[in-house]
Amino acid sequence: MCCDSKRRFLLLYATQKGQAKAIAEEIWQQAGAHGLEADMHCISEMDKYNLETEKDPVVIVISTTGTGDPPDTARKFVKKIQDKTLPPDHFAHLQYGLLGLGDSEYMFFCNGGRTVDRRLQELGAQHFYDTGLADDCVGLELVVDPWIDGLWLALKEALQMREEKEVMNNAVNTVSSSLPPAPHTVHELNLSSDVQNLKLKDEGARGSDVLSQKLDDINLVTPASGTEPSLVHSVPPLSKSALNIPALPLEYIEVQLQDAQGENPHLSSLISEGTTFEVPVTKAVQLTRGDAIKTALLLELDIADTVFEYQPGDVFCVICPNNASEVENLLQILGLSEKGDNFVCVKIKQDTKKKGASRPQHVPERSTLKFILTWCLEIRAIPKKAFLRALVECTSDVGEKRRLQELCSRQGTSDYTHFVRDSNVCLLDLLHAFPSCKPSLSLLIEHLPKLQARSYSVSSSNFYQPGRLRFVFNVVEFPAGPSRPVSRKGVCTGWLAELVAPLLHPNENTLDKKGESSLTEKISIFPRPNNAFHLPADPSVPFIMVGPGTGVSPFIGFLQHRQKLREQHTDWEFGETWLFFGCRHQDRDYLFKQLRSFLENGTLTHLKVCFSRDSSTAEIAPPKYVQDILRLCAKEVARVLLKERGYFYVCGDKKHMADDVSDAVVDILSMEMEADKLEAMKILAMLRETKRYLQDVWS
Repeated sequence: MCCDSKRRFLLLYATQKGQAKAIAEEIWQQAGAHGLEADMHCISEMDKYNLETEKDPVVIVISTTGTGDPPDTARKFVKKIQDKTLPPDHFAHLQYGLLGLGDSEYMFFCNGGRTVDRRLQELGAQHFYDTGLADDCVGLELVVDPWIDGLWLALKEALQMREEKEVMNNAVNTVSSSLPPAPHTVHELNLSSDVQNLKLKDEGARGSDVLSQKLDDINLVTPASGTEPSLVHSVPPLSKSALNIPALPLEYIEVQLQDAQGENPHLSSLISEGTTFEVPVTKAVQLTRGDAIKTALLLELDIADTVFEYQPGDVFCVICPNNASEVENLLQILGLSEKGDNFVCVKIKQDTKKKGASRPQHVPERSTLKFILTWCLEIRAIPKKAFLRALVECTSDVGEKRRLQELCSRQGTSDYTHFVRDSNVCLLDLLHAFPSCKPSLSLLIEHLPKLQARSYSVSSSNFYQPGRLRFVFNVVEFPAGPSRPVSRKGVCTGWLAELVAPLLHPNENTLDKKGESSLTEKISIFPRPNNAFHLPADPSVPFIMVGPGTGVSPFIGFLQHRQKLREQHTDWEFGETWLFFGCRHQDRDYLFKQLRSFLENGTLTHLKVCFSRDSSTAEIAPPKYVQDILRLCAKEVARVLLKERGYFYVCGDKKHMADDVSDAVVDILSMEMEADKLEAMKILAMLRETKRYLQDVWS
């Protein structure tokens, strides 16, 4: 270890999409101003640190992915510490502080961090600093910023206690390292739904000397009286405040544009998750009527010539590009319109002060500029405060510079949340709003995250339709607003809709002699198997499916698979099946009217549907939402779950459906068991734990 052992601490991060790493880098960067040195490593680099012998305090920043799993980079670490043979005092010597990142939109909030935290405690490790749990749903910075502020004093106290202990040990010439530190009560720095209780105050916090900017250092530009705050304008008190702004991120990338010939890397080289498959789109169907609020499409892929395998309930990923016109717009703003086909050579700056600087893995060492902006960088990403801080230095207009400073400052947290984060503002929106901001290409490569492949639930069964994979999605729409002057479609759903337009609307130029489309578009996909969201292994076990809107998609695969099993195994016993489906209008967005055929052939035992926007003249209004129909079937739902030990599947929107369904199930269990709500919640928790209440949800 290269750091001074008395002023050193070990800093580990486990990241999935780069956020935990960015926060760890912020901690590493601030450490020097506090007389400390962070020995920073990815938690997967277990050859570069050793917790079994670590004497200095350890700081861990860890995100959560999937349905509450630790990130991929932490899998080996978690497996190692979950070894059942480890004694309860294995880490009795270890002092640590942990910052977990998560999203309360999902059921297992911050479960990656909680899992590591809980296991370290079980193995005897002690907190030197309270655990922080940051919520991406409302803004990570609301917890991250104050957690980092308090970290420095806690680290110094932990290091001082260790040094005093060493002096004492030397004086009496005894070894007492086996004695654990004084017990430390853990209070998680969590962000509850009552966000307003968390007040961020500028009290000259420890270390703010390097982050603070005095009022007289800033050229204040007072907005016109009576104006409302917006992305580009602030009002008092913020417009007249001194600001605490983040430290300027260290530059570490340099690029060279080369007028050379060559080929871009294959898309498969951008994916580290596994094997990619380039497959043709053989069918596209619009499932909704033209006047429906949302447009739902079904696509069919031909996987017959591949080794791509899947089960009903699995998820797979589509590699998608950024919108071509947005890429051209960005090139124009950067003044690089004529350089799109030039090759970019990406290297690390020789004089960078950034520790462990390396070329981002999602950016090829050599490819064209247009390839990088199209396939590698998430140009739609909501800019983090560190990115805004870097953009300040690229902005020449005094007023624009001040506003960017406000948006990345501690005092401007509310404005950042409202005008940037909640408004889904991206880099292009910022560059249009602040026209004097002219960032370099290297800055974009440093700060824009990887363009992530988009995941979709499989809506078919390979057993029922060999060599075919189907999936269903809504074309996402982002309407124009005050912070975004133009409407946009989702990165992947918009691209797919445009790609298959000839299949949806064929004309004489796109049809062959048989009247079928002569166009064959291909997309690149890779599997992401779902280890839990599958049919019960025992076909005699009953199950309930709840899937409004496109949430019904995986259940089509379930029913196809079950139908084929029934056809091939007439002597088997099959449990009853329930499907609760809902949409807005029966005649506009009832996605799969063929569900009736599953009902008629006995594959589906019970089909319950509702239509939330259809008017009714009935004396008793019909149920509007799936949770309402569930309550009407309370006795049957309780019977399936409690008496027959059945399964319960939920797929669809997390915020506006899945939580309501969960509440309905609690009410049903409470009523049918004649138990209080707490007891019913415990039963539901048990169902989740035993993988009998399963969710495939999105926010």
